[in-house]
Amino acid sequence: MRPMTLLRLQPLALAAATLLGTPALAQTVPAQTDEAAQLEKVTVTARKREETLQDVPVAVTALTAQSLDRLAVRNLGDLQGQVPSLTIYAARGSNSTLTTFIRGVGQADPLWGVDAGVGIYLDDVYMARPQGALLEVFDIERIEVLRGPQGTLYGKNTIGGAVKYVSRALGTATSGNVALAVGNHGLLQAKGMLGGATEDGQFRARLALAKSDRDGYGKNLTDGSDVSNQDTGAARIQAGWFPEGLPLNVQVSADRTRDDSNMRGFQRMAVNRFDPAATPASTGRYDIASGMPNKNYTHAGGHAITLGFDLGKDWSGKLISAYRSSDTDTSIDFDGLPNKIADVRALYSDNSRSHELQLARSGGGVIGLYRFEGDAGGQVLNNFFNLSFGDTRGQVYTKSNAAYVDWEWELSEALSLSTGLRYTSEEKRAVVLNRAYKDATFSVPIATVSDFDKTRKVSNTSPKLSLGYELSKDTKFYATASRGFKSGGYNIRANVTAVPSSSKPFEDETLDSFELGAKLRLDEGRLELNSAVFHNKYKNVQLSVFTSFTQANGQPGFFGDFTNAGRATVNGLELEMIWRPTRNLTLRGNASVIDAKYDEYLDRGVNVADQKKFSNTPKTSGALDVEYRMPFALGGELRARAGVSYRSKVYPTTDLSEVIAQPGYSLWSAGLIWERDRHWTFALQGTNLGDKAYRTDGYNIAALGVLDGFYGAPRQVSLSASYKF
Repeated sequence: MRPMTLLRLQPLALAAATLLGTPALAQTVPAQTDEAAQLEKVTVTARKREETLQDVPVAVTALTAQSLDRLAVRNLGDLQGQVPSLTIYAARGSNSTLTTFIRGVGQADPLWGVDAGVGIYLDDVYMARPQGALLEVFDIERIEVLRGPQGTLYGKNTIGGAVKYVSRALGTATSGNVALAVGNHGLLQAKGMLGGATEDGQFRARLALAKSDRDGYGKNLTDGSDVSNQDTGAARIQAGWFPEGLPLNVQVSADRTRDDSNMRGFQRMAVNRFDPAATPASTGRYDIASGMPNKNYTHAGGHAITLGFDLGKDWSGKLISAYRSSDTDTSIDFDGLPNKIADVRALYSDNSRSHELQLARSGGGVIGLYRFEGDAGGQVLNNFFNLSFGDTRGQVYTKSNAAYVDWEWELSEALSLSTGLRYTSEEKRAVVLNRAYKDATFSVPIATVSDFDKTRKVSNTSPKLSLGYELSKDTKFYATASRGFKSGGYNIRANVTAVPSSSKPFEDETLDSFELGAKLRLDEGRLELNSAVFHNKYKNVQLSVFTSFTQANGQPGFFGDFTNAGRATVNGLELEMIWRPTRNLTLRGNASVIDAKYDEYLDRGVNVADQKKFSNTPKTSGALDVEYRMPFALGGELRARAGVSYRSKVYPTTDLSEVIAQPGYSLWSAGLIWERDRHWTFALQGTNLGDKAYRTDGYNIAALGVLDGFYGAPRQVSLSASYKF
C-alpha cells in the first residue's frame, strides 16, 4: 500500500478510532478456537498483575517472542513502526545509546544528569541512562509499550510512557535454543539459551547469550576502517529458589552488554567553511573522513534480587533491589574531516541503586514504595579548530523517594473505577567544573567558565482517575485523566562566562493527560480493534539546544543549553488492529495522528511559539503487515509476510533545520519463515527492501560549520536457523 493510499484512508481511521484503543500484536495464551480460527489472547502485566490485553484499560502494545521474531526485531530500535506514536532509534553517536519519544515526549540528548521522558524497564528495573539501553532482543517473553504517564504504577515516574522488556520466566523443565543468522554487510549473529531445574522444581536457572557482528555501512576514508558497524555481545543469567510449602520465592539475575563498535558514520550535508580544502559535501550516507581515533564503546550491566511472597487473601508482594552501571568512551568528530575543526571525546559513567516494594491485590490494586540513588558523571573534551580547548566535567547525584497507589473498585457489573496517586520527593546535586585549557593535552587550565556545587530539592503529587465500562465481554471503553512528572536539574554544560544564567536550574516538567479509549473484539473473535484519543497539556517542556556565540578570544563557539520551552498542547489519535479472516491469513496494522503545538516558547523574553515545532514527532504514521501461512511440501508450515510502515515529515533536532529534517517516507519489509517442526525454524528476512535513505538525527552547529545527517540502516537481508529443545 502506497503512503498516499494510507493518507486517504485516515479519515475512515479517525472516524473508527473514536469508537475504538490498542491491539494484540502478539500471541501467547491460546483462546477457545473453532473452524473460524479465533485470535489468541495476549497476557500482559501493564498494571502489575496478569490481564489480557483486551481487558486492561491502558493504551499498551504487546509483542511476544514469536511476534518479535516474525517482524525481525533484533533490538529495541526495531520497534519503530510497530507501535503507534513511538519514535525509537540509536542516538547519533552510538549503536547502543537509545533515543525514545512517545506522543511527543522524550529526551534526545543523552547528557548525564537528565531524566528520560520515556522509562526503559528491564524486568521491572528502571534503566536510568540511555547509554546501553538499546537492548538486544534475546531470550525474551515479550515487550510491552505503555503510552502516557505511568507514575501510579511504576517506580520512576515516566512522564511520556514506558517500554518494558520482560525476559523469559524460569521454567521447571530443561529447555534451550540456539539460533544463527548470516546476512549482507557481513552480518553474523548467534543467540543461545539453556535453562533447567531440579527434579522437584525448587531450584531453577537459565543462561542466555547473544553476539552480533556486522561490517560497517560505511568507511572512515582517512584510514579505511569501518564506521556504523556492529560488535556487540550480551549475556544474562537468572536463578531462582521456589521452596515447597513456603509462601515465597527468591530470584537473582545479572546481565552485561558490551558494545565495542566503531564510530557512527554520517553524511556531511554542506561544505564546512573552516575546512581549508573546502571538501565538498559528501554524497554517501555513512562515509566520513575523520582524523580522530575510531573509538566508541559502551559497557553496561547490572544485577537484581527479587523476593516474591504470598500474603494470602488475594494479596501478594514483591521486593526488588537492583544495581546498574555503564561506562562509555566515544569519539565524536562533528566535522567528519581530518582537520581538527570540532573534535570531541566524551566519557560517561553512571551507577544507580533502586529498591522497590510492591503489594498487589488480585482484585485490582497496587501499593508501592520506591527508592532510587544515582551517580552519573563524565567528561567531554572539546578541541575546536585546534585553537580552543575546553572540557565539561561534573557529577550529578540523584536521590528519589516515592510512594504510589493504584486502586480499582467495581461499581457495578459493567462499571469500574480506578484511582491512583503518587508522591515523589527528589534531590539532585550537581557538581560542575568546566574549564579552558592551553592545548590539546588538557593538562594546563587557563580559565574556569563554570565552577559550582548546587542542590535542588523538589516534591510532586500526581493523581490519576480512570473509569472503565464493559458494554459486553467483547466491547470495552475507558476514560483516564492523569498527571506525569519529570524533575528538573542543572545544565552540566554551563558556561557562566558566556551565559551567566546557565548555572540556574531548569524546571520540572508536568503533563496533564486526558484519554478516551475502546477495545473491541469482533467477527466472532477474529478481529480486534483498539484505539485511544488523547489531549495533553505539557508544561515547562525541557529542551536541549545548541547556541552559537563569540568567545573572548574572538573565536566562534557554541553553547549547549538545557532550558524550558514553556507550554504546549498535544492532541492525538491512535488505532491498532489485528484481523484473521481465515486460518491462513492475518493482517496487523496501526496508525497514529499527532497534533503537537507550542502555546508558549520564550526566547529572550519573546514568545516565538508559532515558529517552533516538536522534534521526533511525526504528524502521521502507520504500518500494515500481512501474513499468510500454508502447509509446506517439505513438512511443517510456511509463513510468508510482507509489511510497510510510513512516517510523515520529522524534525530530528530542536534547531528544526530544514536540511536535516526527514520528509515523509515508507519502509518495506518481508519474510519467509519455515517452521519445520517444534524444533527447527528457518527464516529469510528483509528490512528496508527499497534501500530508502532516511535521516534519524543530525547536528546543525553554525558556529563550527557543522551540518550533518545520521541515517537509519540500509537494506538488510538475513538467513537464519534456530533449534529449540
